[in-house]
Amino acid sequence: MHLHSAILVDDESFTRKGLMKLIDWEACGFHIVGEADNGEDALELIKRVQPDLVITDIRMPVIDGLELIRRVTLENIATPYFIIISGYNDFNYAQQAMRYGVHDFVVKPIDEVEFSAILDNLNHRLRLEQEEQVRSDRLLGGEMIKSLILGEANEASIAEWEHRLQLRQAERLYYLFAELNDNHGWQPAEAQISDARFKEVVEQELNRITAAGQPICLHEHRNRIGILLPSSLFAPFNGELERFLSHFRAALDAHFGKGVFLYAGSPVHKLSDIRESYMAAKEAILYKYVNEEQRIVISEQIQAEKLNYIGFDSAAFNRFMEQMEELQLEAVKATIDRWFHDFREKRYAPEAVKMNIQQCLMGVLKTIRSMEGDEQALLTLRPLLGWHDINLSLGELKRLFTAFIEESQLHIAELRKEQQKGGIQKIKSYIEVNYSQNMSLKSIAAQFYVNPVYLGQLFKKTYGVYFNEFLLQLRVNEAKKLLRQSCTMRIYEIAEMVGFSNADYFVTQFEKIEHMTPTEYRNKLI
Repeated sequence: MHLHSAILVDDESFTRKGLMKLIDWEACGFHIVGEADNGEDALELIKRVQPDLVITDIRMPVIDGLELIRRVTLENIATPYFIIISGYNDFNYAQQAMRYGVHDFVVKPIDEVEFSAILDNLNHRLRLEQEEQVRSDRLLGGEMIKSLILGEANEASIAEWEHRLQLRQAERLYYLFAELNDNHGWQPAEAQISDARFKEVVEQELNRITAAGQPICLHEHRNRIGILLPSSLFAPFNGELERFLSHFRAALDAHFGKGVFLYAGSPVHKLSDIRESYMAAKEAILYKYVNEEQRIVISEQIQAEKLNYIGFDSAAFNRFMEQMEELQLEAVKATIDRWFHDFREKRYAPEAVKMNIQQCLMGVLKTIRSMEGDEQALLTLRPLLGWHDINLSLGELKRLFTAFIEESQLHIAELRKEQQKGGIQKIKSYIEVNYSQNMSLKSIAAQFYVNPVYLGQLFKKTYGVYFNEFLLQLRVNEAKKLLRQSCTMRIYEIAEMVGFSNADYFVTQFEKIEHMTPTEYRNKLI
């Protein structure tokens, strides 16, 4: 089995060694190929081994974790995924790293189950990328785009492709992403659309609406299709990029519904510069939630617009968790509505949305675990664990998140009922064992730290009989047993043995239930 390479970066040797022992790395699809105790050594290690994954602390001497991530990313030293290990006080600091595409962050102390799940998710993601890479490499046009994006194409191959694509002098070139959203595995199988089908329709509609007489180059990226777009293709639309994109999106909507998003990079004038447009198109993807309604993002139109990396206000988050645990259904729904409105209107970056959703997810699961519930019983959990690895519109994300919260509230309500049922059963068992002692609803409530009025109501609701009636019936039944089994015991002795301090009162209560005195009951047996 192929294992992905990973390195650990932390200035505390105890943390590194502990993490190596805590996780079954091979089972998660990884093996540790190196360690470093500071950012400077880590930088050299990354250059040398080119790992698939870097797990790093934030606060370290020489070069801290954030600077390490920034330099590796911007200097193109390598292309690993990053997972940040952070303390609670580093939360805002970690937000900055999200701008560099950090895969995830884990709060110390590290939870084995949570961290293993992150690695499993990333292992699956890396395998999908590798499979996609193999498929892409088979496509000649995709190879050309890839080499241009990576800056590996030589002048001769570029000139050859300019000729093949029939590019004109001074023609504008754009890189365009077509992205199909809300096409996930939690839909009915008949509603799911394969990557091959999406690519086929994209190419088909491009040819149809442009009446292109020249080759169209497509490249399969992870979760989206890349398109090399000469400006001559949208000549039928008065040369207007936005008008062309609107028609293209409408054509794709006819096949897939309103799940297609388009992201256009900045224009360049030479094929050798297409990487610049590609990078701008990637940046445009970050604005998808801001442009949810139009579903078209053009790089030139967003250059002055800044995204926000905002965490939930701690007081608001704590109120939400209280509403969750108190089962305030309408209040919870209103909070979710407000949050998702803010994601769009306050221009949240996708990584910020992911971080906040993850915070809620972990908070809810922590509550369920504290109540000894089984989170795996939640059918809506799995989509939220891996939602950031698929393309979701903000509306679909809200639907999945709301479904998870609603199911979690029902689960919490059931757990609470089970806890109440378990508590009342303990009280009933105690009464059945200690019925002969002097007891009352008030004394039992005090012993079990329960409000007596609430206990009385819960007892009646659970067993269909009031506490005093249950206790009296229990004592009378035990008295009848003694009357049947002994002919020598006196009535007052039996009364004392079943919890009555007054023999006359015992006789009165016995007669009230059995419609005969204890003596009459005994004589009936002779």
